Amino acid sequence: MKRLHKREDWLALPRPSSRLRRLSLKLPHVSLKLPHPAQCAAFLASAFGQLFVAIFLLSGSALAQPPQCDPDKVLTWESCAKCHASEVGVWKQTPHHQTFDELSRDPRASEICQKMGLRSVKRSDVCINCHFTLKTKGDKLKPVSGISCESCHGAAADWIEEHNDYGGNSATKEDETEEHRDQRLANSTAYGMRNTRDLYLIASSCLHCHTVPNEELVNIGGHMAGSDDFELVRWSQGRVRHNFLRSDGQRNAVSPIERLRVMYVVGMIADLEFSTRATAEATETSTYGLAVATRAARTAKKLLKLNQVAQIEEVDAVLNAFAEASLSTNNEAQLIEIADRIRQSGQEFAVNADGEDLQAVDPFLPNESEYK
Repeated sequence: MKRLHKREDWLALPRPSSRLRRLSLKLPHVSLKLPHPAQCAAFLASAFGQLFVAIFLLSGSALAQPPQCDPDKVLTWESCAKCHASEVGVWKQTPHHQTFDELSRDPRASEICQKMGLRSVKRSDVCINCHFTLKTKGDKLKPVSGISCESCHGAAADWIEEHNDYGGNSATKEDETEEHRDQRLANSTAYGMRNTRDLYLIASSCLHCHTVPNEELVNIGGHMAGSDDFELVRWSQGRVRHNFLRSDGQRNAVSPIERLRVMYVVGMIADLEFSTRATAEATETSTYGLAVATRAARTAKKLLKLNQVAQIEEVDAVLNAFAEASLSTNNEAQLIEIADRIRQSGQEFAVNADGEDLQAVDPFLPNESEYK
């Protein structure tokens, strides 16, 4: 089993040629840059910060669970369209919406179902959990749309009333105080909403499906082992972007560079977490195991290159955790434990990061022409 000791060896890491077990990796130490104490104190004093700390102190296993969309609590996109018509309009132009009608007619999808012994993409848990939004109807689960609002932001039954409360029956968004807004968003998050303030949760929503932790589906069904070229900024700032609340409600606002810097780093960390979790599912050296292990190693290498110039404390912790990983088959316990540590550091970065201090990330950001 080869173990890399030098930084130049790590940067030159090749794709695994034949055996997954060869990807046992050693990362060098990276120097640290601590966040400014005032930033931490200001966040912890806020309502949202206090909520995050309360959630963060829950058990590690709870935090490690991938995002879910409880079918019993799905209200469907129509409930969102009442206030977010512009956002829904954008969604209807994307593959996330179109997959509901198109995927079942896709010959490739039918081929995968046949190989897996499945009836159809809309009648199999293997397919519907990622490709559709499910709602409980009677004693059955039914796909009611493609990947929709609640797929990304959480089933809304528990939080939609709080989310829509601007301070009383007659209050409007324009009347809402900043204090009430912070508390409203904190409460909504506590009830299960994945608010865009929490970039790590949003990234996790994406990667829950854009990595594919299903060895049989890949090795037998021939499904791809995730979106190999996924990168959070590039995939979120193109046709799926729907930032109407940051403007006058009519214009689809462009995210500021400060947010994109944080988003890029968060996306890389989350990608490493989820590809490490996917590798934990590998039981044999085959297409699936090689693909997900390669993705994990490649993402770690990108983070290392980034941190050589950005010097981010939480990224250093991520890399040190991953350095202990043996990307080998039947190594679930160790890899899940390391993925949990990666997630913890990623969440800490998402909370503490100040985009103004991350100019070093700029050369790594995709150009607008590359947005998907």
